[in-house]
Amino acid sequence: MIILAFDCTAAAVSVAVWRDGATLASLRDHMERGQAEALAPMIAACMKDADVAFADLARVAVTVGPGSFTGVRIGLSAARGFGLALAIPVIGVTTGEVLQAGSAATGTVISAIDSKRGDVYAEAFDPDGRRLSDTVSLPIDALVGWARPWQRPLTLVGDGAAMARAALPEARVDDTRVLPDAAVLAALSATRAPDAEGPLPLYVRAPDVSVSS
Repeated sequence: MIILAFDCTAAAVSVAVWRDGATLASLRDHMERGQAEALAPMIAACMKDADVAFADLARVAVTVGPGSFTGVRIGLSAARGFGLALAIPVIGVTTGEVLQAGSAATGTVISAIDSKRGDVYAEAFDPDGRRLSDTVSLPIDALVGWARPWQRPLTLVGDGAAMARAALPEARVDDTRVLPDAAVLAALSATRAPDAEGPLPLYVRAPDVSVSS
């Protein structure tokens, strides 16, 4: 199975082409803005590096959030476009799932994503990657109470891990998993059954700006 995977939910664009457990090609470009302009050329370059034609793809994988509202929309729109054009499934995986996958933890892994508004999007997982909580938006000082039920030790992943550690000083920060990796996303998506409705965005909360009626 050949999978094209990409993530735009954080301060980077990550793209990978994956086949049966092996990453054929991958690219990452760090950026705060400009994901919409960068994504298509990076996909084209990655497909070329992998020597794979779009017709060879079996599915497309994309992160559905949480993260940047704009990044989530860019990624999902592109993934749905590829899915429709190629008549292949589109698999959505949460940003937290991608961040925690493979973390060398014995207790609980907490994905902490910087919302850029002084709080974090948090999600808890057991060492085998099973989700222990819904994804929530929390101020830093609320993390202590929220994390109280989870098994120790705690491991923090994501670009909000350093912020979260201010409230959870006993936690370990896994700095190898700060931004989502599209190759990890592809591997996770290979095990998922396609949803007939397709992936939906995980915004966690409404955007700060809305259209007035």
